[in-house]
Amino acid sequence: MAISFFTFQQISYLVDTYRGETREYNFLHYCLFVTFFPQLIAGPIVHHKEMLPQFARDSLYSIKAKNISIGITIFAIGLFKKVILADGISVYATPVFNAADTGVILTFFEAWGGALAYTFQLYFDFSGYSDMAIGIARMFGVRLPLNFNSPYKSTSIIEFWRKWHITLSRFLRDYLYIPLGGSYKGEMERLKNLIITMLLGGLWHGAGWTFILWGGLHGFFLIVNTIWRRIRIKAKIRQYKIFEFVSWVITMICVVIAWVPFRSQSLDGAKNILSAMFGFNGMVWSPSWLGSGNELKLWLLDHGVVIQEMYRFGEFRELVLWILFMLVIVTTLPNVRQIMCKYGPTYEIYKGKVISYKNKYKYFKWNPNIYWAIFTSIIFFMSVSSMTKVSEFLYFRF
Repeated sequence: MAISFFTFQQISYLVDTYRGETREYNFLHYCLFVTFFPQLIAGPIVHHKEMLPQFARDSLYSIKAKNISIGITIFAIGLFKKVILADGISVYATPVFNAADTGVILTFFEAWGGALAYTFQLYFDFSGYSDMAIGIARMFGVRLPLNFNSPYKSTSIIEFWRKWHITLSRFLRDYLYIPLGGSYKGEMERLKNLIITMLLGGLWHGAGWTFILWGGLHGFFLIVNTIWRRIRIKAKIRQYKIFEFVSWVITMICVVIAWVPFRSQSLDGAKNILSAMFGFNGMVWSPSWLGSGNELKLWLLDHGVVIQEMYRFGEFRELVLWILFMLVIVTTLPNVRQIMCKYGPTYEIYKGKVISYKNKYKYFKWNPNIYWAIFTSIIFFMSVSSMTKVSEFLYFRF
C-alpha cells in the first residue's frame, strides 16, 4: 500500500541530492517527511523542499484553533466527495466495466453511461482523497500542495494535465521529461519525449497494457494539441467564445475515452466498451419507448436497429440525473483552493497560477462563522451516516 507515492518522494530526494540541490536536513525531520501519513495512500506527491522547511519551524508543533477549523472543513468536503458523490455514482460504473471484461456485448447507451459514470467517480474519489489529505495535514499546521485545480473545466489536454494530479504532472516533468531532453533539441525530440513520458506515466499506475494504452492515448492527445496550438498561432486564428465551448467538449470526450482502458481490467474489456461507444455494436432502441407502435418496431428492425433494453445496469434516468448533477458541480462550482483562498489552505506550487476568483465565487468564500460551521457539520454527518457499506478503493494497483 502506497509504495508508488513513497517511491516517488524518495526518487526526487535522491536525484536532487545527486544534483546538489538538497540541504543538510535534520534526520528526524527527514523521517517525518518520509512517513507523514495524510498523503501517503493517494497523494499528493510531496517534495522535500516544500515539506522539510515546514517541519523545521518550531511554531508547527503547537495546536492552533485556526488550523483545526480550516483542516476539518477541507476534510469534510473531501469526505463528502468520496463517500456521497464518488461512491454514489460508482454503482453505475462498476457493473458496466465488469460486464465488458467478462465479454458481455454492451449497447451504445450502456457504454457511454458507464464511461461517464467512471469519469466523475474517479474525479470525486481522487480529488476527495487529496482534499482529505490536505485537511488532515492542515490540522497539524502543515500545508500540502494542491493536487486538483478543476481539471474538468479545461479547454485543452495540455491545460487538463496542468490541473489534474498536479503533483504527478510536476514529477513527470522534472524527473523524466526534462532529463530526457524536454524541448531543447527541437520539435521532433520534444514530441518523442512527450510520448515516452506519458507511456511511463501510464506504466506507473499499474503493470498492465491497459495503463500503457491510457498513457499512449494521452501522449497522442498532447502531441495533437501541441501541433494544433502551433498551427493556430501561425495562422493567427482568433479564439471566439464558441471555440472555447467546442474545445471543452472535445477535451472532455478525449478524457472520457482515455479513462476506458484506465478502468478496464483487460484490453478486450476496453475494446468492448470503446466499440459500443463508437456505435460499432449498432444502435439500440428500448421497447418501453415504442409503446404499442408495431409499425415503428418493424421499421426499426428493417433498418438494423436492435430492440432491447438500452441500459441493463440500473435506472437510466437516475444515471442521467447523476451525470448532469456532477457536470454542473465540476463546471460551475469553485474548488477547495478557491473556497478557502483567504486562508492559504495549500502550499502554492505555481505562485499566481491558481486563480481565486474573488468576485465570481464571493458567496462561496469560507469564513470561521456559524454558517460555515453548520454547513461543515451537515456534509460531515451526511458522509459518516452513509458509510454503511464497503467502499471501493480505486488505487490498489498504483
